[in-house]
Amino acid sequence: MLLLKRWQKEIEIDAPMEEVWRLFDQSLENMQKIMPKVVGHEPIETTEEVVGSVYRQAYQEGGRTDEYEVETLEYVDTDDKKRLKNGFTMSNLFEITTAFDLIKLDENKTRFIYSTTNKPLKWYVKPFLMFASDKAVVEFVERVKQAAEAEHE
Repeated sequence: MLLLKRWQKEIEIDAPMEEVWRLFDQSLENMQKIMPKVVGHEPIETTEEVVGSVYRQAYQEGGRTDEYEVETLEYVDTDDKKRLKNGFTMSNLFEITTAFDLIKLDENKTRFIYSTTNKPLKWYVKPFLMFASDKAVVEFVERVKQAAEAEHE
């Protein structure tokens, strides 16, 4: 049996959608405002349409740093909706997708929806995933809200 864990959280942000979107512009400086454990983010291959672009990302947890390749799977950039979906394999243990959706509610209010899936690649990590909570997802949407609203002030 294949176990796939999904989480999704959404939050309203008191900031214009374009300002929130800048946090997802692939620059390390903006990325660290919402993902402080990411310590490196360099393009390996970029495409004009963005989908298919690959970045080498370094993530630090305590004294250990992991590197992995993050591929852009979906990209939408319209006046009232933005979407960035990425996929990567972490530590050869999990196949992860993350999606960041922004919906313009009005000139100064944005709905942010964060979705992630986590698929174990080794049998022995399945039990950890079965008991995983949504704590990191909740903390992430709060961090995006705080960062975007602080930038907007």
